[in-house]
Amino acid sequence: MIKVAVFLYLLFLMMKCSALRTSLVVLIGLVAASCSVNPYAATNRAYKKQAKAYARTLWAEPNPGPGDAAYLQGDYWVGATNFNMRKPNYVIIHHTAQNSTAQTLKTFTTPATQVSAHYVIGRDGKVYHMLNDYLRAWHGGNSRWGNNTDINSSSIGIELDNNGAEPFADAQLSSLLGVLEMLKKKHNIPTANFIGHSDIAPSRKVDPNPTFPWKQLADKGYGLWYDADALDSVVVAKVYTDSAAVADSTLLQPEILEFELVPLHQIPDNFSPEDALRIIGYDISNMDAAIKAFKLHFIQTEVNAVLTDKDKQILYNLYLKYR
Repeated sequence: MIKVAVFLYLLFLMMKCSALRTSLVVLIGLVAASCSVNPYAATNRAYKKQAKAYARTLWAEPNPGPGDAAYLQGDYWVGATNFNMRKPNYVIIHHTAQNSTAQTLKTFTTPATQVSAHYVIGRDGKVYHMLNDYLRAWHGGNSRWGNNTDINSSSIGIELDNNGAEPFADAQLSSLLGVLEMLKKKHNIPTANFIGHSDIAPSRKVDPNPTFPWKQLADKGYGLWYDADALDSVVVAKVYTDSAAVADSTLLQPEILEFELVPLHQIPDNFSPEDALRIIGYDISNMDAAIKAFKLHFIQTEVNAVLTDKDKQILYNLYLKYR
C-alpha cells in the first residue's frame, strides 16, 4: 500500500491538468488513510492465536490423557447436549494507577506484566474492549468476596484511566454507565455484584479511589447503597418515676419527663459489625482492612479502621439489605 501511495504521488507531480490533480489528491488521501497501521496489530494477532488454541481445546473430545486414572475411561465418548459457556456474575471496577490510557493498554499487552482487564475506559470516554467477556482476565489477583476465592473466574474487570488521586472525568463515567448497562442486561448480573477492587482485596488495594461515585452507580442499579433515612433521628420522650414523689402522695407531679434524640433505625444490642461485614462479602481475616475497604466504598471520608456511630448505622442498614 505504501508503494501505491508513492506511485500516485509521483503521478501527481507529473500531471498538468488541475482537475485530474484534484481527483488524484483525494485518491492519495484515501490510500494514505488505508495505510494507517494499528499499533496493536502484533498483540491482536497474539490474541487471535491464543483464542484459537483455546477453541481447539474446547472442540477436542474430552478423552482421558496418558496420566489420567483408568476409571475415567468409559466404553466410548458421550458428548452432553445441555450446556453453555460459563457466565460472569460480578463486575469489578478498578482505577489504573497509571498516567494515560496508552500506558495502560501497553501494560495489558505486555506478557511480562501478567495483568489484564476486559475493558479499559479512558478519561475521554473511549472504551477499549480488550478481552471477550467469557474469557478469564487477570485483574483481581489474590482476592475474596463472600465464599468466592477465585474472583477472576466469575467476573468482568473494568479499568478506569485514573492515576489514583484524581476525580473521575464526566465522559469516563458516562461511558462506564453505558458499559454497565450492557453487561447487566447481557449477563443478568445481580445488582449487589457491582463492586470495587478494594472490596475484594481489602488488605492490598484501594481502587477505585474515594472520589468514585458509588451512590450514582447504585441509583442506576449497579451496586447497593444505604437508605436515605438510615441516619435520621427522632425525638423520643422518656418518662422516669421519682421515688421521692411517689412516697409523698401530696406532690402533684410524681413523674419526670426527659427528651432524647434517638436513631430512627435503632441498632440491636447484639449487632456485630464483624458479622455484618462478613455477610456483605468482606474478607474479615484482617478486620482493620475490612473496615477501611467498607468505608472507602460507602463512607468515603475519614477512611480508617474506626467505625463511628454513623458508620455503624450505615453498616447496619446495608447488612439488612445483603443478608
